[in-house]
Amino acid sequence: MNVGIVGLGLIGGSFAKAYKEAGHRILGADTDKTILGFTILEGAVDAELNDENIKDCDLLLITTYIHAAEEWFKAKAPVIDKHTVVIDCLGVKENICKIGFELAEKYGFTYVGGHPMAGTQYAGFKHSKATMFKGAPMVLVPPVYDDIEFLDNIKKLLEPAGFGRLSVTTAEEHDRMIAFTSQMAHIVSNAYIKSPTAGSHKGFSAGSYKDLTRVARLNPRMWAELFMDNRENVIKEIDWMVGFLNEYKDAIINDDEERLVRILDEGSKKKIALDG
Repeated sequence: MNVGIVGLGLIGGSFAKAYKEAGHRILGADTDKTILGFTILEGAVDAELNDENIKDCDLLLITTYIHAAEEWFKAKAPVIDKHTVVIDCLGVKENICKIGFELAEKYGFTYVGGHPMAGTQYAGFKHSKATMFKGAPMVLVPPVYDDIEFLDNIKKLLEPAGFGRLSVTTAEEHDRMIAFTSQMAHIVSNAYIKSPTAGSHKGFSAGSYKDLTRVARLNPRMWAELFMDNRENVIKEIDWMVGFLNEYKDAIINDDEERLVRILDEGSKKKIALDG
């Protein structure tokens, strides 16, 4: 199988290594020619993806930043072959799926929105690994939801990555959920670490500090694009969070221990219920 990968950072690089280990031919593209050259030198990529060999791709994975992905997709759609399956791997789906479905219908190839639910707090090809997606969930936004044969084919194309579960949803539902499960986690972590007290935490911090601050270290440009592209859902989640934090603050200011106990108990019980 010929696999084209656009963007050779953490996610794209991990896809390249996984598919290469599975014996497939990898064609890669990256705006940083130094990174592209390094991936070829390391053996994760066989050759540069271009307007000629893109026609050979059975699978095309787009793993760049949102705006770059949209621009690349619009520019290259006319040269994508009709037999090619294009899957974007961006963290927000509504805008890119609208573009992808329209381009697929116009030029005759197959497009599926995708979001691999895996990664680390570190960015770049140097942190990529072939096992990045092993056992991880993959969310899909397909053009059809009731074609078992179609979805089975997509599953087979993604097998070399090693995903543990494929979920099918709409772009709107994906973005609503991801604002809570991923984007708010990064915002809260990033805001929490800005406390003036953080500079003297050593000797006073353990597991809870590490858990809450793990994703404070992030790629600012990439996450800013994701937040802005999903602004309505993110703002809604921020409003919820601010409201809940004010409840804790008001209880403490008013010396209302019983209210504070009740609020804390609500959160504890919610976590237990969600974990089953």
